[in-house]
Amino acid sequence: MANLSQEKRQRMLAFLETIREEHKDDDEVLIALEEIESELNAKKYGLVWERHEEAVDVQMRDNIPVFTECVDKEITTTSGGVNFLLEGDNLHSLRLLEKTHAGKIDVIYIDPPYNTGNKDFVYDDAFVDSVDSYKHSKWLSFMQERLTIAKKLLSKHGSIFISIDDAEYANLKLLCDEIFGNANYVGTICWKKKTNGNNMGWLPPVHDYILCYACSIETIFDMGFEVSEADILKNYSNPDNDPRGPWTTTDLSANHKGPHFAITNPATGDVFYPPDGRYWVFNEQEVLKRIADGRIIFGKSGTARPVQRVFAKDRVFSKRKAESWWDSHGMNSDATQELKEVFGVAKVFTHPKPTQLIMNIIKISCDKSATILDFFAGSGTTGHAVLKLNAEDGGNRRFILCTNNENNICEEVTYERIKRVIEGYGDTEGIPANLKYYRTDFVSKDSDALTDELLDHIKEMIQLEHGIKLDGSKYIMVLTDEEADALEQHWDEYTNVKALYVSRNVLFTTEQNMLFSDVDIHIIPDDYFKFELQEVGESW
Repeated sequence: MANLSQEKRQRMLAFLETIREEHKDDDEVLIALEEIESELNAKKYGLVWERHEEAVDVQMRDNIPVFTECVDKEITTTSGGVNFLLEGDNLHSLRLLEKTHAGKIDVIYIDPPYNTGNKDFVYDDAFVDSVDSYKHSKWLSFMQERLTIAKKLLSKHGSIFISIDDAEYANLKLLCDEIFGNANYVGTICWKKKTNGNNMGWLPPVHDYILCYACSIETIFDMGFEVSEADILKNYSNPDNDPRGPWTTTDLSANHKGPHFAITNPATGDVFYPPDGRYWVFNEQEVLKRIADGRIIFGKSGTARPVQRVFAKDRVFSKRKAESWWDSHGMNSDATQELKEVFGVAKVFTHPKPTQLIMNIIKISCDKSATILDFFAGSGTTGHAVLKLNAEDGGNRRFILCTNNENNICEEVTYERIKRVIEGYGDTEGIPANLKYYRTDFVSKDSDALTDELLDHIKEMIQLEHGIKLDGSKYIMVLTDEEADALEQHWDEYTNVKALYVSRNVLFTTEQNMLFSDVDIHIIPDDYFKFELQEVGESW
């Protein structure tokens, strides 16, 4: 059958060639024709939308985003690593995280605006309402830019979880297929968020969706809930005192193509075939071997259909698949109650997520030393969940939270919640942890002292990348030869140096190399702001 769209496109392209030939000396016309041709040849299948530019994109044309630490908000209660709260537009933060954490984030969880038209999505300082004819295009442009960077941040074992509802689920699925690849789609969790839908709409909603994608399905972390030995043994017994220990039975057939033959019960002579549409999981030789070994039996009576006997000691998998329906992982009402307990007031944040939900997402998707990112941090549930989980299982996970400060949410809700969780609230004991608070800032590309101004923000980048505090004693930054000489002169006074972070412009002497040989030395990378400096013809 003819591809009518393709034929029409070819006719239009041929007509463009005629116009191009007639105006081959007119540069403006030729440029316009190139743009038209590019649009005609653009993707014609999949998710297509009117792309919109945000004010933050315009702002970054003439300014370079940087972080400035708010030292007065720093919290230090343990000798472990540092967590980070980044205040400002999350696009600014993501652009900077791309420099420090490309390929280093193990789990991303985000709860973006659902774009319901009910004042939940702000675009360029204005609410996008239900009658905005570009509401979906604006939301997709907003998400596409952020998710594209998020993909670059994921480690090879990493995964991203995105909460959403019916308003944008279909669009988000197509967008994520485009960014992460359909082959890396892990699945969608249906999370029961409340007990009733308040009679809203034809089918009152009681659930949200959580889409999950892997950086690479080939190398994704082995997902699932850890299962204790006690839980495993609940399903095993040893009624015949088999010396191989407790056992259970499993089906001997499967619905995938395989061997199909008669199995004969050696005691009774009864013959059994696989059920219709199913096949044996072993070949005939293996079946005979397992019958002789007592690993295939004919039920407890010895006369039933054959089944496998599986011993607890041979169990390989120590995880239980998470499955897609989550109806016992906390609800919105639990989240509201949690915030009430932390802050002592009834309504702090609308539609928060329960820590149990986020804890379970983290449990199934990473190990105990993971780095977790949430760039729509809102009320700070992800940070709270990470701290609770560390306290529960002795892990040393770290979090990075990004949120704007609209209505003082970052300072008065996100930060204050994490602070109270660390220090304790009510009858709840604190959970020791460290936190640094950064604000996004800008340096003008037209600055006469651009290199020096950017250098003033290098400390924040080093701390963020390595999850440490440059305290001048355990972790020391060396930017000049003079600083290296001063460090050498007073080296005897430093008794617990863990690492030095050294500018590429510093050249240690032979004596200094020997003196500092017992500590880790990290060269400060050029690429924190290399591209931005090259744009204006400067370098470090």
